Amino acid sequence: MAPLQVDWTVLMRDEFQFVLAVLVLAAGLVAGYVIGRLNKRLLVAAGVPDAVERTPFERTAQSLGTDTVSLVARLSSWFIYGVVVLIALNIAELLNAQLFWSGVLTFIPDLFIAVLVFIVGFVVADKAQLVVSERLRSVKLPEVNIIPRTVKYTIVYLAALVALGQVGVDIEALLILLGSYALAIILFSAVAFRDLLQSSAAGVYLLLNQPYGIGDEVRVGEDRGIVQEVDVFVTRIEGDGEEYIIPNRRVFEDGVVRIRD
Repeated sequence: MAPLQVDWTVLMRDEFQFVLAVLVLAAGLVAGYVIGRLNKRLLVAAGVPDAVERTPFERTAQSLGTDTVSLVARLSSWFIYGVVVLIALNIAELLNAQLFWSGVLTFIPDLFIAVLVFIVGFVVADKAQLVVSERLRSVKLPEVNIIPRTVKYTIVYLAALVALGQVGVDIEALLILLGSYALAIILFSAVAFRDLLQSSAAGVYLLLNQPYGIGDEVRVGEDRGIVQEVDVFVTRIEGDGEEYIIPNRRVFEDGVVRIRD
């Protein structure tokens, strides 16, 4: 029987590749951690925590023991970790080289950008909903409540389109759906906000002509009281310990009676 021959060159090469893979993995883990911490400091310095404060996404993140800034920072770290693991596996020849390059150079960066776009889009959508709600808080009409949510879900949908397109998903059908969605919003707005437009037109007329003012006692339909406020959309009156918020279109439909002592 022939003696077993060991190819020391191959063995040393394999050991060298293994050691190099471990070193690359260790260096990558450290780099990922450092980059994550650096990104977190940059986001804090840029005022991102204040910008996302009180958004539903931030509250959800906090309920899971984290926050938006930490989540984005960790995402950058996880991206580095994923790339480093693939590089280490490729060096150790535990991963097909073609699969490695197609993964590192195409899919993983695209996936990272897609996830980041979706997170940022969700945060921006939440913040936009809060801002629009604050701006419309003084408008005491039920039709207005749908506007902030429509703004939010429109931004989320657009972010999802960008994210899916980034990872190579065919979004042609989604773009057609987006067009249908926009058309539906226009038609729905024309119906739902008809009363809002009528009230605003009536409000402009009342503010310009001032048939009654603050402090006057009036009766609109069955509601009677002292006028407290008149704005573009509603007239507020108080009487018998109750406050009536009357859309200005009702003032025109029911008529207003100014009561004189």
